[in-house]
Amino acid sequence: MSQKIVPNIWCTGDAQEAGEFYASVFDDTTSAVTSTYPDEVPDWQAAFAGQPLTVDVHIDGYQLVLINAGDEFRPNPSISFMLNFDPLVFGGDAEAARASLDAAWKQLTDGGRVLLPLQEYPFSPHYGWVEDRFGVSWQMLLTDPDGEPRPFVIPQLMFAEDVEGRAREAADFYASLFDDSGVGFIAEYPQQTGPAAPGDVMFGEFRLAGQWFSMMDSAVAQDFSFTCGVSLEVRCEDQAEIDRLWTALSAVPEAEQCGWLADRYGVCWQIVPRTMGELMERRGAYETLLGQTKIVIDEY
Repeated sequence: MSQKIVPNIWCTGDAQEAGEFYASVFDDTTSAVTSTYPDEVPDWQAAFAGQPLTVDVHIDGYQLVLINAGDEFRPNPSISFMLNFDPLVFGGDAEAARASLDAAWKQLTDGGRVLLPLQEYPFSPHYGWVEDRFGVSWQMLLTDPDGEPRPFVIPQLMFAEDVEGRAREAADFYASLFDDSGVGFIAEYPQQTGPAAPGDVMFGEFRLAGQWFSMMDSAVAQDFSFTCGVSLEVRCEDQAEIDRLWTALSAVPEAEQCGWLADRYGVCWQIVPRTMGELMERRGAYETLLGQTKIVIDEY
């Protein structure tokens, strides 16, 4: 099954470096430049002339797109990536899975920032949360081999600040927009935990177009929220699907630009055509978007 929803990560002039780094960290991972800036660009973009514009990274078959741009945005932990180190993938060898997790943790923490230390937790015998040197957040856990299989990479959305407590609502809303979608397991906070009220989502899962996502309401007051630092690109089959999703998702008119929008929760989406020719045209539209970022998106 082709990947319909592809996370895009905003990089500050170092997308190619980041892609090569991830290819060195994770097994079965590739990185390739897929589009470049033209040789002639506006003066304010002079440093990017002829440089990579987008870099595709495939981690165990899961695609991420790195956008090479300025310092307008940076990823933050509101959208992180859960990495499931399942012993079954290692022939049932839990120690091999743990060793692989530890090796990746060592590289991701080099120059990065530990958000939750790597140790035992009630939900995993070996788990940690790190923000790497490029600002991308990874949650790494040793998976229970007796549980239901999950992909190696699963994006997680953390609802905080003005949208704290709305994770379940958001998952229901998103699932209503895509085929082969639905909300799965949810663990609730049993009592007030920081800003999270009893019944808020401590951890939950949902599928969109057959792809797994996870969600949580933050139990800690945060100083960040969803931004264009990580956006979700939806590759649509036709104009009708583009129009339908755009109408349903867009909630901030001033944030609309070149296929980009922000929804009612602040999550940034790109609603684009699927065909390769049209996608490459859309890649070229990034130049236009970046040229208008200072006027439009920064205001949002």
